[in-house]
Amino acid sequence: MRRVLYLVGAIVFVDTMFFAALTPLLPQYAAEFGIGKTGWGLLQAAYPAGALVGAIPSGMVAARAGVKPTVIVGLCCIALTSTAFGFADSVWQLDLARFAQGLASSFSWTGALAWLVAAAPPGRRGALIGTAFGLAIGGALCGPILGGIASIAGTGRTFTAVAVIALLQGLWAWRTSAVTPERPQPVSRLFRAMRTPHVATGIWFVLLPGVLFGTLGVLAPVRLYELGFGALAIGATWLTSAACEAFVSPTVGHLSDRVGRTLPLRYGLAASAIVLLILPWPSNRYVLAFVVVCAGISFGTFWTPAMSILSDAAEEQELDYGYGMALINLAWAPGQAAGAAAGGRVAAATADAVPYLTLSGLCALTLAALWRSRSSS
Repeated sequence: MRRVLYLVGAIVFVDTMFFAALTPLLPQYAAEFGIGKTGWGLLQAAYPAGALVGAIPSGMVAARAGVKPTVIVGLCCIALTSTAFGFADSVWQLDLARFAQGLASSFSWTGALAWLVAAAPPGRRGALIGTAFGLAIGGALCGPILGGIASIAGTGRTFTAVAVIALLQGLWAWRTSAVTPERPQPVSRLFRAMRTPHVATGIWFVLLPGVLFGTLGVLAPVRLYELGFGALAIGATWLTSAACEAFVSPTVGHLSDRVGRTLPLRYGLAASAIVLLILPWPSNRYVLAFVVVCAGISFGTFWTPAMSILSDAAEEQELDYGYGMALINLAWAPGQAAGAAAGGRVAAATADAVPYLTLSGLCALTLAALWRSRSSS
């Protein structure tokens, strides 16, 4: 169990590190290629769009061939796409490489999390998912540092180093034992499960923070840059936010195992609604950076209980864990892509306050619905 946890933690760490490395590089790419908020949003959205395309195929491979081949395919493709992104010299190449990296990561994430959940005792599932996700957030913590290094040392050399690490992880996965499915399930089982209320609830609570983080990841770096922060300072802001998330995530996982999945979700919704009301207004860069950190902590409280809901629901439906974890990409990817693309587009056409305040209202409505369902049950 511990060996699998370490492997899964290492995989999601490197994956999120590369994903988060883009944030401090956005101003550099804007200056080099002349892209604005809409272009930044599309570049941010390319990764989750690729993850969405790869969600069902990755679940099918995991359910039929097993988690180990799924992980190895994902890691090898991540190595190729990370190198391609590092040497891209035009906007379309950046977008395409980012899309392909998201597609590859859907295989590594689906395979890795299914590997972990299948090996985890049901009573410890939330805690183990929280630990793995804490390591993933650790990758997000190091991502801005990686982006800051890339802005100085060059993206080609920096992201080639990431590719080498991914290949070494592939070798590690190849040498780790895993169970191959005895009776592969048809993909129709996945679509039937998606229509059940428990699965639909889990999907929403993975999709929602995807939207929130996608919007924040486009608008906040731009605003901080306008207020005088450079790539390293923006990276330090996301580093601080991710460090706090990494500390909170395992605690939320333990809490969700002990008191249920909905209590952390209620606190997360309330905190997110409040911080989204504040985000549009700070005109001091340090105040805004503090609010961004608070936003990251609030949004991050959703992940562990939401993923635990999906894994519990998959078990109730007797759904292969590969399909169960594919649901995460099916939920997160459109939320992250929509938040990045639509948030940037709406803010460019109106003001940053419009998407922020709209999302605050959405969190408040979701909180009201959650309270209503609790009182009626």
